[in-house]
Amino acid sequence: MTTTPNQTVRYEVADGVATVTLDRPDSLNSMTNELMDDISAAFGFVEADASVRVVVLTGEGRGFCSGADLRDASSDSMDDEVAADQGDVVAGGMDDHFHPAIRAISSCPVPTIARVNGVAAGGGFGLALACDVAIATRSAFFVATFGPRLGIVPDLGTTWSVPMRVGRARALGITMLGDRITSEQAEEWGLIWKSVEDGDLDKEVAKVVEVFARSSPMAMARIRDAVSTAAERSFSEQLDVERDHQRVLIPRNMAEGADAFLAKREPDFDSDRG
Repeated sequence: MTTTPNQTVRYEVADGVATVTLDRPDSLNSMTNELMDDISAAFGFVEADASVRVVVLTGEGRGFCSGADLRDASSDSMDDEVAADQGDVVAGGMDDHFHPAIRAISSCPVPTIARVNGVAAGGGFGLALACDVAIATRSAFFVATFGPRLGIVPDLGTTWSVPMRVGRARALGITMLGDRITSEQAEEWGLIWKSVEDGDLDKEVAKVVEVFARSSPMAMARIRDAVSTAAERSFSEQLDVERDHQRVLIPRNMAEGADAFLAKREPDFDSDRG
């Protein structure tokens, strides 16, 4: 196990699988500047370790992540001068701590899996959706608490991730009403990949880990990029994007893929991230 600077996140690697565990269970893994810095550090370890083929992001205890730790935001915790500057302070914290972490997840050089073992609320919702694949227990739920409860805009990429997955009508309902979304609803609506029985979570995560661990990291990263940016382009432009990716990937991977298919075995792609 590698220790992150503030020790609010555990980082472990085994057989090419990195597990990043948010470790503030007493507050349902609520977000602080220190926790977000530790997420950035953990994904920096992934960047530096060529043996890692897949990352699993999860939470310790009963929750995945309950969002920002609000204890420092209450009126009792600040004087009038601090309260007047709170917007600038929070914006600076987002730039310096929160956004680097979420960007590190979304641009990770290998595939990422959110193992959602409980509540994913507020920024925790955005954290789960920043991963490539999210698998949640039946008892887990998602909630965008920002608007109706806090009077703020959803952040950590939620206003991008939710409409990209479910469309405008559901995105507005989710973000403006703040209703709890069960994991089954989240699967039905396309917010997450799969909702599973609580006892089956590790088994289902392991299935996805197995696929990603034997895949070409370069291909997985390029698939993510092509899909995530598709809305910016016309159909014809997207064809060109696909062609340009194939130009790089086919000389590297196609022969091994074809040989494996004909031999009825799993392909053995290298770990080069490109």
